[in-house]
Amino acid sequence: MTLIHVPRPNKKQAMNPGRSVSALLKVQIQHLHHAERNLPLRYRTDIYTHAIKTEGEAARYIGQVTAAIHKAHLQAAAKPSRRAVKPGRTARIAAAAEPPPRKPGKTSKPKKNHKGNTKRSRKA
Repeated sequence: MTLIHVPRPNKKQAMNPGRSVSALLKVQIQHLHHAERNLPLRYRTDIYTHAIKTEGEAARYIGQVTAAIHKAHLQAAAKPSRRAVKPGRTARIAAAAEPPPRKPGKTSKPKKNHKGNTKRSRKA
């Protein structure tokens, strides 16, 4: 396999808090805003995303939303689910998983159309 050397970015040019937001950062802000709208109200920021004009403002917004998403996830994982299975219920559910045996000789009747003919008896 061929190794491709990727040079490290210049630290002075990599992040400039006063520089205007690039198209890539704008798209990332839109994605995070969409994710933020799906969070409960208590985790949302009150930042108007269309007012973000610099990389520094974008970095603060991205940091706040990312922290809110992590906090919401951790608190949701810590809560017991309302759909938790009660002890002893799994055995009954698993035992009822098999359908009842069919009676021998029972077949379904062909359905009749509006004229009273079955699809099998119709002539071509």
